[in-house]
Amino acid sequence: MNPLDMLKNLKDVQANMGEIQEKIKTFRAEGSSGGDLIRVTVDGTFEAVSVSVDPVAVDPRDVKMLEELLAAAFTDAVRKMRPILQQEMMKAAGGVNLPPGFPGGF
Repeated sequence: MNPLDMLKNLKDVQANMGEIQEKIKTFRAEGSSGGDLIRVTVDGTFEAVSVSVDPVAVDPRDVKMLEELLAAAFTDAVRKMRPILQQEMMKAAGGVNLPPGFPGGF
């Protein structure tokens, strides 16, 4: 691709960033841990939308394990969300892969 065309595409992406940011708030990815005992859903801004904890995972004598399962489920959800966002940003950029650090580049 011509560097000038690429620059124009990046400017178009910046111009549409507000619209894109609103759209990604509607995206969802679910992560799990402990054999699905813990499930965390995040949106496209990596905010936790919901957390589900199977009562079997709740042992007051082992709070540390529950904390680790929650962290692992959240991390799993974020890992699943990143490629979704990358794909959306590539579509918005007309197929140009955005560099790391560019607003919206993940």
